[in-house]
Amino acid sequence: MSTTTDSPAQTITSAKGIVVTDKALERIKSAMLKENISPEQGGLRVGVQGGGCSGLSYNIRFDSQPRERDRIFQFGDVRIFVDPKSFIYLHGMTLDYEETLMHQGFAFKNPNSQKSCGCGTSFTA
Repeated sequence: MSTTTDSPAQTITSAKGIVVTDKALERIKSAMLKENISPEQGGLRVGVQGGGCSGLSYNIRFDSQPRERDRIFQFGDVRIFVDPKSFIYLHGMTLDYEETLMHQGFAFKNPNSQKSCGCGTSFTA
């Protein structure tokens, strides 16, 4: 159910409102292996919670299984779980993984964000 679009720099995979780059997928897969998370049951939970410099902050962690009302996005053998309230803020978001001199980690490119702070993990919707 996912589609792939080629761009000069990377391949981007999307599914019903969430986009995950190949670089992010590779990092998720390697972290799942390290944490002994089974792709058949577990996945990466991506969400939004109140707090942070700008009012809302991103939250990512591994979860052993989806919750009852989660939206589940499948990217090959990687599943992303998003709760319904977080999906309101994350619809259209791209999850990337960046490695620069200043930053190493997941990067959220969110069209729903009106303002974000310098840390890159909080925003205002």
